[in-house]
Amino acid sequence: MKTIFSALLSALTASTLLSGAAFAQEAQPRVGRAAAAKYFQKNGEEEGGAGSKIQGASDHYLALSVGNYVSSQSYDWGQHGQQNGVGGMGVDVTYRVGEWYKSMDLNLRIGYNQYDVGGEDASKLSFMPMITFPDAGSRFPLYFGAGAGLGVFLKQANGKSPLSLDYQLVVGARFFDIFENTGFFIEAGLKNHLLITSSGQLNGTFLAGGLVFTF
Repeated sequence: MKTIFSALLSALTASTLLSGAAFAQEAQPRVGRAAAAKYFQKNGEEEGGAGSKIQGASDHYLALSVGNYVSSQSYDWGQHGQQNGVGGMGVDVTYRVGEWYKSMDLNLRIGYNQYDVGGEDASKLSFMPMITFPDAGSRFPLYFGAGAGLGVFLKQANGKSPLSLDYQLVVGARFFDIFENTGFFIEAGLKNHLLITSSGQLNGTFLAGGLVFTF
């Protein structure tokens, strides 16, 4: 009996020592190249997911607007020298191409505008790179912008250039995501052009409004 008791005591002691050694090994911090790789992989996946979501929310911006000239004066455009009230209705599509120095947006604005030049109808397409700030991703409601580009007349006054240098200065207010990804904006500013291959120019102020989409 004593021999059996001693054998059981020895087996229990050995089992306890082995369990303690295994627990101590698991409690030790896992270090080394493999552990570091798993740690950085996990953190990278979490940060990458959050970054992709933020970038996607501000990456695409499209605005559609309809407006009209509030006042306009032309010089040596048409047959009557200086004229007032030349500018008419216009439609613009503005798309955000990318960032400009991280705090501004680089946009492409394509516009269509109508004119009445001393009784002659004229119409023009405009292709204009435009910089606006602050960037759309900031969701700040007020913005300012400037742009310059090429105007191509679909219909022009007799004897005048079919091409023009267009330039704009704008200030606006935009309200994002009023209904899901659709909001609205209003914009005002200067909308001018200089005829390239002939004399003639237009200076005017405009007011426009429309929808803004983020996706």
